[in-house]
Amino acid sequence: MTKLTKSSIEHTTMSKTQRMVFLAILVANSLVLYIIEGILPVPFIAPGAKLGLANIITVVSLYLFGFFDTFIVLAVRILLATFFASSPSSFFYSIGGGLLSLFAMFFAKKVGKENITEVGVSVIGAVFHNIGQMLVASLIVQNINIMVYIPVLMIAGVGTGIFVGLSSKFILKHWKRLKNLNLH
Repeated sequence: MTKLTKSSIEHTTMSKTQRMVFLAILVANSLVLYIIEGILPVPFIAPGAKLGLANIITVVSLYLFGFFDTFIVLAVRILLATFFASSPSSFFYSIGGGLLSLFAMFFAKKVGKENITEVGVSVIGAVFHNIGQMLVASLIVQNINIMVYIPVLMIAGVGTGIFVGLSSKFILKHWKRLKNLNLH
């Protein structure tokens, strides 16, 4: 597999308009995955845990565009998901988990370079997403004892992180088949 680098999108002939449109498509895809995930029953995962399907787009965006654009995609998706498909209180959980996850994935990708694959980055993101959400929950209920639930969420996070990472790796592997983006 050809390793995608920071320059995969950043140093291409993609215009600012094309880039903005592509980022909007990523936001739309992540929002659709978020809504679909809300419909799917997932009885085998710990209460409160999700598959994190929208995080596939976050990982793909991080590899294709880097931190700043991925931050934009993530923030817009969280805002739109809160507006269209969830409660205002879920915004705090999503933003807390999403931001901590993004920072952790960016750091792991940057430090790990060739030693951490998309799957590893995704697992780290899933684990830190759970930690971020539990920190927000402990602030909301004003009780740190809620953190005892973290080991259960870590197990679920590793499993969902592997799934998200494999899905992201598949998308990135086939990225070059998109001819219309003029990436060469």
